[in-house]
Amino acid sequence: MHRFAFALAVFSAAALPAAFAAAAPAPVHRVVVLTWDGMRPDFISEANTPNLWKLREEGVSFSRHHPVFLSSTEVNGTALATGSYPAHSGVIANNEFRPAVDPLKPVEIQKIETIRKGDEVAGGRYLQARTVAEILQSHGQPTVIAGTKDVVYLLDRAVREAGPGVSPVLAAGVTLPGSAAAPIIAGLGEFPAVGTDDNKLARDTWTTQALVRYLWRDGLPAYTHLWLAEPDALQHSYGPGTPLALAGIRNSDRNLGLVLAELDRRGLRATTDVLVVSDHGFSTISRKVDLAVELSKLKFDMKRATPTPLLKGEVLAVSNGGSTLLYVGEHDPEVSAKLVTTLQAQDWTGVIFARNPFDGTFPLSEVHVDSAAAPDFVVSLRWSDSGPVGAPGSQISDLGETSPKKGNHASLSPYDMHNTLVAAGPDFRKGITDPLPSSNMDVAPTILWILGYKDEIAYMDGRVLSEALTGEAPPLRSLNMQRLTAQRGLWHQYLEVSEVNGVRYLEEGNGGISDR
Repeated sequence: MHRFAFALAVFSAAALPAAFAAAAPAPVHRVVVLTWDGMRPDFISEANTPNLWKLREEGVSFSRHHPVFLSSTEVNGTALATGSYPAHSGVIANNEFRPAVDPLKPVEIQKIETIRKGDEVAGGRYLQARTVAEILQSHGQPTVIAGTKDVVYLLDRAVREAGPGVSPVLAAGVTLPGSAAAPIIAGLGEFPAVGTDDNKLARDTWTTQALVRYLWRDGLPAYTHLWLAEPDALQHSYGPGTPLALAGIRNSDRNLGLVLAELDRRGLRATTDVLVVSDHGFSTISRKVDLAVELSKLKFDMKRATPTPLLKGEVLAVSNGGSTLLYVGEHDPEVSAKLVTTLQAQDWTGVIFARNPFDGTFPLSEVHVDSAAAPDFVVSLRWSDSGPVGAPGSQISDLGETSPKKGNHASLSPYDMHNTLVAAGPDFRKGITDPLPSSNMDVAPTILWILGYKDEIAYMDGRVLSEALTGEAPPLRSLNMQRLTAQRGLWHQYLEVSEVNGVRYLEEGNGGISDR
């Protein structure tokens, strides 16, 4: 039996209990994870991030940390939660075409209405792997999940009623169970509305205050995850490294300070492991290219949404910023072959991944995006090292010309594919830099190892970050690096990958027309 088949056979999110008959004894240590959305590691400094700087000096800095591809929020929120490759979790992009959920247009993966419909049509298996929160709850351990963005529903989405032992979820001011919001709103006021830049910062601070003052009121659970929306939102608006983007970073650092101060106040710092991670890196947008428009000019029947289910020969383009998913109606082989030839002639194409084999492409499986709902093609757009002073790295993004965005991610640029991980606490070594590749997939198995649920790791793709831990951990067996290439005529593309214990990490990838 495939190693995921047994997990799927016994797991149904719809059947998850909302409360537990008897809580298990608390682990000796607790784990608190803070996600700073879009935080690049090169922006960590004593001036910008004094709390994170100090935490890094006290613990472990993971110098070669990676997101999974696509380097976007929902994909990596799921990877952080499940320890799985995108193909095995089922989430390969922020925006996907899921005809069983909506046959006419792409869906936003993290929206609660998408999740509920997805669980309905998939028998409770909208995610094809269990999350850390679900695993711990199944063992009687309480958890707390809080975030400024709806992505946290992917960490813990089960419907629940109020009662003893219920693990709360706070997502953009909305709680599961719904009654958990009342005391928070009474104390902090309503969740700040989307609006000004100041409101963006206030939303993160409100969520942090809600966690430390209300969701932790009855004590810290075994596992807490706090997801902050900055610096992602301000980097999208102004570009990484700009003054307002740096203001977002400083605000996230202040919120980290609130969490650490609360641990100190409760006398729990010495027994709590704190991890600060980001979902992806970030790039400055060098050029905006609307793929649906450009491919329409080249005589393809392009769609962004359809009035009827996708017909044979039609092509649905689903933008994810630095990468685009292309769905070909009925997987038409003639249109698909023409599409490959056309893409390989464009100056905005970086790397092409294909459902079926075509010369000069890589298979979807090469980057583990071959989910059951996968498109015919995933196109990572071209990137460059050039960028503003203090923020190298730019990318072409699939956006309309009128889009106000100045920064983006989701490509195979090394600036998107290298992100932040810092860990400190009783289970992590002190004052070291880890030179080995690591990824967001490795966070979940490491947490479960620390908390003593080692048998649950067998169903995960990520590895335990053994080299960073103080106690006994799985041995390091192998480290490999390779450069993969694909060519067709003058077109060439490459993908640089590394592996530790068989876990694959994507370093970068790009392509173009060669003059040789």
